[in-house]
Amino acid sequence: MNTNIESVLYTSKTLSNGEHPLMLRLTKNRKRKYISLHFSLPPNYWDFNKNKPKRNCPNGEQINRLIEQKTKELREQAIDFATSDKDYTLHTLVNKASKTVTRQTVGNYLNIYIDRLTAENRVGNAQTFIHLKKSLMNFCNSLDFYFIDIDTNWLKRYAHWLQTVRNLSANSIGIRFRSLRVLYNCAISEGIVRKSNYPFDEFKVSKFKEQTAKRSITKQDVKRLIDFDVSELCEHKYPTPFLSLAKDLFLFSYFGCGINLTDILHLKHKDIADNRVTFYRQKTGKLISFQLQPMGIEIIEKYRRQSFNHEDYIFPVLKQNITANQQYERVRRVNKLINKYLKNIGKKLEFPIPLTTYVARHTFATVLKRSGVSIAIISESLGHSDLATTQIYLDSFENSQIDEAMQHLL
Repeated sequence: MNTNIESVLYTSKTLSNGEHPLMLRLTKNRKRKYISLHFSLPPNYWDFNKNKPKRNCPNGEQINRLIEQKTKELREQAIDFATSDKDYTLHTLVNKASKTVTRQTVGNYLNIYIDRLTAENRVGNAQTFIHLKKSLMNFCNSLDFYFIDIDTNWLKRYAHWLQTVRNLSANSIGIRFRSLRVLYNCAISEGIVRKSNYPFDEFKVSKFKEQTAKRSITKQDVKRLIDFDVSELCEHKYPTPFLSLAKDLFLFSYFGCGINLTDILHLKHKDIADNRVTFYRQKTGKLISFQLQPMGIEIIEKYRRQSFNHEDYIFPVLKQNITANQQYERVRRVNKLINKYLKNIGKKLEFPIPLTTYVARHTFATVLKRSGVSIAIISESLGHSDLATTQIYLDSFENSQIDEAMQHLL
């Protein structure tokens, strides 16, 4: 039920100077609560029919502004409760509304958010928001403005600028807006801006999505890749280490629940127990767990050194005692090189699309979907660059359901 808010001159109480306190009267579910505006008036200056100061009231404009400001704060808080589907009492409403929003510029908050991601070693995510910061700086010429300034009209102007001035694709624009939306949501949760000011309910980010080209191969193609001898692509008798590593990483991703390259390269021996892989995703921090398939076990054994400790990385790319930024740069360089070798392999096998580590993730999801696995487990939406939507769906199910689904991979 809505809360009714009106200003009243509280004649039930008379002050020593003969004036009455000015209050706001809140009514909800037939219950009333009065809150003082810390102002008083003699009754001859108050219009009891319109519940507002008369025109001849001294400081009438100031009093009206005070009433409007306090009423707005209460209404905005009531809207926040409604949009969050939360019930509330009048006491809760007044308490919550009285807590002032801590104003902070978008630029300051962006810097803090980027520093936070960097401190958590989420370097890839930090880079996404660094790109957003540069984009907003180019668009606005300054980041000295507040989140409340970002309304639907502002978002439309930003989208138009990205399209016409920057000539970005719909997918690239979508990345900027999804990042901005994440930032705005975090600002709401930390009391930087009220939820009632949220502009993304009306401005839909989902419209910035292009139909992507096919990015998966068939189960039969995977079998051909397994049987392929990479030495056929080598000038020498034995395959180069990176050519063999490229094939193994692709297959490990496919047989490893669509795990992406960054998470593969960060896997340590301590993350595997009883042939079950358990780790926290580099990007989201979510806990992932899946049972290793025979092919995955075989690949791990191939790279396992005779003498190792549980803190050693499984695959020979990352090293101990290097910074998160150095790890990020190394993964980025290796990803580029691995994809180069995978494309050579795919070309040799005459696959219909260029082979990349990203294709392994798409293929994992697509093969299970075509095998009749519940769409609630494998999300049909593959638009995100790292299949984040699919991974979120996988996160919410029991390990046994994931393990059973993965029996369909071959």
